[in-house]
Amino acid sequence: MRQIRLFNHRKQNTESIPHKRRYSFFLILFLLLSCMPYSIAHAELTSDTIKQKEKEISEVNKTKQNLQSGLTDIKQVLKDLETSKSNLNSYVKQLDSTLNTIEAKLDSLKEQIDAKLLEIQETKIELAKAEARSREQYQSMKERIRFLYERGNTFYLEIMLSADTFGDLLNKADYIEKLSAYDRKKLDEFKATGDAIAAYKTELEEEQEILETARIAAQQEQESMNTLISSKEQEINLYESDISNKEQVVEQYEAEIAAQNAELAALEKAVAEEKKRLAEANGSIQKYDGGQFAFPAPSYKRISDDYGYRTHPILKIQQFHNGVDLASPNGSPILAAYDGTVVQATYSNTMGNYIMIDHGDGLYTIYMHASALYVEKGSVVTKGQKIAAVGSTGRSTGPHLHFSVRLNGSYVSPWNYLG
Repeated sequence: MRQIRLFNHRKQNTESIPHKRRYSFFLILFLLLSCMPYSIAHAELTSDTIKQKEKEISEVNKTKQNLQSGLTDIKQVLKDLETSKSNLNSYVKQLDSTLNTIEAKLDSLKEQIDAKLLEIQETKIELAKAEARSREQYQSMKERIRFLYERGNTFYLEIMLSADTFGDLLNKADYIEKLSAYDRKKLDEFKATGDAIAAYKTELEEEQEILETARIAAQQEQESMNTLISSKEQEINLYESDISNKEQVVEQYEAEIAAQNAELAALEKAVAEEKKRLAEANGSIQKYDGGQFAFPAPSYKRISDDYGYRTHPILKIQQFHNGVDLASPNGSPILAAYDGTVVQATYSNTMGNYIMIDHGDGLYTIYMHASALYVEKGSVVTKGQKIAAVGSTGRSTGPHLHFSVRLNGSYVSPWNYLG
């Protein structure tokens, strides 16, 4: 009976707690528990994250300085080339070497621009997330402050006074401490989010500056390349238009064509011998299946010189043009006309940067005057694959692709295969 009376006494004590106080206690407990997951989910913006952003921002000036200091000094380049103008071949070779360097810089700048555009997009996404998080945190804090204001200054005192035992008092004190710690933490998180937003905005501004610097640098490098190509065109035309050089120019032209043929014929011979060796070893060699070629310069603007005999505009002599010249923007893509194996990818003083592809059955395609080569000797390529970029290297007076086709050791019309 004593145990039953004791139980009833405790029940009466519990029921004697004012309803308003019990409501306050459970409401605070509910707020505490419901806010805990929010705290965990939004603890992403740590001081380490912000420090990392500040470190990235500090690298910006260094990046911009590197971009600006790496630009080609075109005035110095032209000055250095003056000494080699007396020998056209030497002049062309030296100028092409500089063109190759500028092309490499342009490729690097284009990669940096693409990468920076991606980084800017990612930073914008991070900034939007941080701003959304800040709005959520601000709204949560407003509701918390409104609740405390409505409860008045006696809110915590009411909680303490609602305790009916010493142990209950300690528990409520612990809850109050947790609520205070929670409020401090949420305030710190709100401040951290604000700091992160500021860091993201600064980073975005700096990234935009780098992007603009890279674009300006790329434009200047392109202008430098155009200046050199124009200089080469002038020197070649000046040399060929000098009537005293006419006989020498004709002999030199014929010698260059003969040298080209010898170089390509030697490659063909080497390929034939290698195929014979492979056929004897495993009984299989590459075959051309008769398919139509892909157009090798999809960005071409016009045919500046067609296949066949033509009259030289300056020398006024009949010359055989062994390919098709496709005038195209500098740096535009050059595609493999058909499946095959690259048997050469190198530089020649007359052909410039060029590629030769074996398609089987004695059929080869040649791609001349490229500004950059993207494949190497031994590479297996497929029809339509990007293998190089249009340029004006070698004996060329403007950006174009000289496209040739050889069959069993002789040049044939590319139109037989292009359709």
